[in-house]
Amino acid sequence: MRKSLTVLAALACLAGPAAAAVSETYDLLFREGTLDEIGADEVLRYGRAVSNAANPEAAARDTGTVEISFDAAMANLRFEQGGRHRGLGTFPASGGNPMIMYFYESVVRDMAVTAGGSPFYIRNRVKEALTRPAEVVSGEAEVNGETVPVQTVTLRPFESDPNRARMRGFGDLELRVTMSDRVPGWYLSLVAEAPGEAGYLSELRLEGVQ
Repeated sequence: MRKSLTVLAALACLAGPAAAAVSETYDLLFREGTLDEIGADEVLRYGRAVSNAANPEAAARDTGTVEISFDAAMANLRFEQGGRHRGLGTFPASGGNPMIMYFYESVVRDMAVTAGGSPFYIRNRVKEALTRPAEVVSGEAEVNGETVPVQTVTLRPFESDPNRARMRGFGDLELRVTMSDRVPGWYLSLVAEAPGEAGYLSELRLEGVQ
């Protein structure tokens, strides 16, 4: 996926170590070519589990499985729950794994519906978080019975937001993405959590390749 003009403009205003740190974070999160090793007849499956104290009905509706299948050079996202499914979009497979975009957009939607804020404002704050140096932690995780090295990027998009007190607990929202080149499709898990008042948790976790 290409960097947006907003992100590129922000990076151009930085210099030295700060710019390098931001670029590294963005490149980790939106790494290209992460679907190159997935076969055209294979399907990536991610389980999605959502809990939302303020909107339990929506959480139950959005808990299910997200699949990525391939048609020619395109990656197709589909949500499945209880034998029913709906399309989530089609993206060029060469650009990278679109699960990251689905993750961010679903969190923006959930927060806007639950906290009552503008999705445009929320989305812009998340974009701005991508232009700031983020916490990146190296570690290990078990994948298919094997221990592999991983990196986890953590973003807190509303940490310094002047409106955070009006966000019904979402001011403490934390976004954590764990990834590795030893994981099919790059992403092992994508987690959004707003503890306390919001009682919100959304997790996408790789279940495997079929």
